[in-house]
Amino acid sequence: MTQFAGTTDTFDSAVLKESLDSVIWDLFPMDTFFQNNIDKEEVTNTQHQWVFDTLAAPANNKQIQGDDVATYSTLATAVRVSNYTQIARKTILLSDTYSEGVNVVGKNPMGRAVMKAMKEYKRDVEFDLLGRQGSSAGATNTAAASGGACAWIWGISAAVPGNTVYPSTGGTGGNTTGTTDSYAAAAVIGQTDGTTSTSTVVLADITAAAELAWADGGEPDTILASSSQKKYIDALASLATRTVEVDPSAKLSIQGSANVIVTSFGTFKVVMSRYLNRTTTLVLSMDKWAMGQLRAPKVKDMAKTGDATKKIIVGEYTLIARNPNASAKIQGFKE
Repeated sequence: MTQFAGTTDTFDSAVLKESLDSVIWDLFPMDTFFQNNIDKEEVTNTQHQWVFDTLAAPANNKQIQGDDVATYSTLATAVRVSNYTQIARKTILLSDTYSEGVNVVGKNPMGRAVMKAMKEYKRDVEFDLLGRQGSSAGATNTAAASGGACAWIWGISAAVPGNTVYPSTGGTGGNTTGTTDSYAAAAVIGQTDGTTSTSTVVLADITAAAELAWADGGEPDTILASSSQKKYIDALASLATRTVEVDPSAKLSIQGSANVIVTSFGTFKVVMSRYLNRTTTLVLSMDKWAMGQLRAPKVKDMAKTGDATKKIIVGEYTLIARNPNASAKIQGFKE
């Protein structure tokens, strides 16, 4: 069959109106669990300091009657540490033509741009709060850095021993080059990943990490895992439960993931993070972490210098590891 001569069709027309959805279908995941669930504090300077302490190990303590004390033990010194505030920023620049034109964004393109940038700001902050980066005071033309949670949970062989567990499988399955140095010279150094293990996280690794934190006096309650590590945790065959207590009137769902892990050293809610390093899992006492804000994020209008409108979103914050020994880290596992 052929078209009759002289027929006008859509391929010849210049007057067809475009077909375009009037809605922008966003993918804006905002599951910033760590940032949402730790305390917020006001800090008053770019270097924020705090002190944490522990008790001496318990020991046999027996004394004779009527003894006159001749020697006194020196109390263990508390640890004074600090972290530096980090400036985070998002910039927005829209031409006035774009702002006044008709588009899918609607009547307020700047409002949408600010909303999107604020969400991106919050995701950046979550990434750095959980990050491996060390802390730095900064300098002229060098940005200061807030040390992330992974940097604050030190290796067990560090100068100040911390609570890091490496793959329990030895040999080629192990990780012998990953390190996290302890706090020194007013800074945390940061996490070095080393060679990623060929072994996956197993229950013994989670239990070992929980035990380290528990032995130091911590009461960890949350396991934060990347999607890569969460899928292996989901496959654990024991001590993981797929059931949680729900209201009797609530609808029940079929779940294929480990939401709660029960060990002798605590019962842990398991949460997946989009922002945590893919080879790392954190075992956290959530009340021992806080976010310090020197400047809460604000939208600021910038001077107009041309045919466009400029705004910035800027804030300044730091991570406060109130007592990092209350938490633990599982580092260097197979993705």
